[in-house]
Amino acid sequence: MVPLRIVFAGTPEFAARHLQAILETQHNVICVYTQPDRPAGRGRTILSSAVKILAKNEGLEVSQPISLKSAVEQEYIRKLNPDVLVVVAYGAILPKKILDIPKFGCINVHASLLPRWRGAAPIERAILAGDKSSGITIMSMDEGLDTGEILLTSEVEIKPSDTTRDLKEKLTRVGRSTLVDALSRIDELLKTSVQQDESNSCYAKKLEKNEALIDWNCDAMTIDRKVKVGIGRYPAYTFLDGQRMRVIDSTIDESANAEDAGVIQNIGNDFFTVSCGNNNLRIYAIQMPGKKPVAVRDLINSRAILLVTGNRFDSVVTKE
Repeated sequence: MVPLRIVFAGTPEFAARHLQAILETQHNVICVYTQPDRPAGRGRTILSSAVKILAKNEGLEVSQPISLKSAVEQEYIRKLNPDVLVVVAYGAILPKKILDIPKFGCINVHASLLPRWRGAAPIERAILAGDKSSGITIMSMDEGLDTGEILLTSEVEIKPSDTTRDLKEKLTRVGRSTLVDALSRIDELLKTSVQQDESNSCYAKKLEKNEALIDWNCDAMTIDRKVKVGIGRYPAYTFLDGQRMRVIDSTIDESANAEDAGVIQNIGNDFFTVSCGNNNLRIYAIQMPGKKPVAVRDLINSRAILLVTGNRFDSVVTKE
């Protein structure tokens, strides 16, 4: 196929690695769109997106408009005369006037097997739901939320041990190759695109902090999934003796549990076990307020009074 003139729109590391995949082909990336630099972290330091950093390092033109709704922005993209606009986790809605500009339209790399898990958090929602598989969907974009016609899909397995980070890495690897494949035969795929089955659609809303709070009356599998999802922005958390404790690493322990959920059942050399609604949760790493995550084996000696068999975790603050 003749090399395509591509405008790329994306923001986080997931998007940057897809941009890198395009740069390793014969296609021409003529401009990169990414979100404006914003403050991040406790220090509120102004940071550039992963996509901007890569694009600048590669000498690409970078644009960071607050919105793509202005006539000025739309006219500029029209003058670029792109064959296709590739969107990967850009973080903004593309107006119809922009969707109509490229010769082959706008295509999106979405981290789920559409129509399952449309929306902002498909990776996390797939793990929380206990899905056995996920994947990458390349779709032609329309004005809806992840409702465009499907051009190409690639499936990956979700293992019970997979965290958000693990699944994102799997999807990044398969997404890169799937995107490159789609670009190599974009004309053909547009002619054979498939409409999504609306009856199977699910909405993957953004995670909220209160979803990370552990309810020990839930079964151990549900809590373990919450831990595996929350290693990033919202780690799973609970309270012990009035202190917030984030649970960073866990597995399911199917040994018999006490009737009382949330109670420390036993303490091993590198873990402690907490009873749940059914089965137990074996915890290997935690994080106390203002501290870095620490392995339980290192905490047992320094906080022996806190981690005692019979102590109970709470879902609310009982004291400051």
